[in-house]
Amino acid sequence: MKHVLLFALLFVFSFYGFSQDNDSNEDKGTEQAKYKSSAFQGVKYGVRGGYNISNLNFDEVPTTTNKHRNSIYFGFFAEIGLSKGFSIAPEIQFSAEGANAEPLHLDYIQAPIFFKFRLSEKLHFGVGPQVGLKVHKYEDGVKNFAYSGIGGIEYKLSHVLFADLRYTYGISNIFDDALNVKAKNSNIQIGVGYKF
Repeated sequence: MKHVLLFALLFVFSFYGFSQDNDSNEDKGTEQAKYKSSAFQGVKYGVRGGYNISNLNFDEVPTTTNKHRNSIYFGFFAEIGLSKGFSIAPEIQFSAEGANAEPLHLDYIQAPIFFKFRLSEKLHFGVGPQVGLKVHKYEDGVKNFAYSGIGGIEYKLSHVLFADLRYTYGISNIFDDALNVKAKNSNIQIGVGYKF
């Protein structure tokens, strides 16, 4: 968990430092600074959270009841605007996923990197990779790390408030190889966010 958090923090602060350098260049009033400011849109920080609907997709019929799990997620993000129509949003979030049966509860600290594209003034869509670190359960037959792909849309409600919908699909088996059981985690997130 320390490695994931450290990587995400270094990633965010490196872009934050870049934005500060850009601001100081604007003060110089040079043509080069004007060019940079037209391309780089700055950094915004925010929080997002909401409702999870998740399940496990087994390669074969599971031996246990496999109902979806309803739970929550919440997290923090930094949105780095690289142009008017494109931004990158590294995040850190807690997300309760897996299936409804308690042995299949999968609670993760996740680090998605969301590549966002502007469709209109109010609507954006994005895709990206995500790595998750399982928390609070150990040696339960489930791998500690999970790798996923994410896609979603975001609708701007006001200058600072937005609603979003995301779909996450696991690209790796969540179970230890020794168990000879294969399943991938999938999740739908429905929520709201606030940009500072």
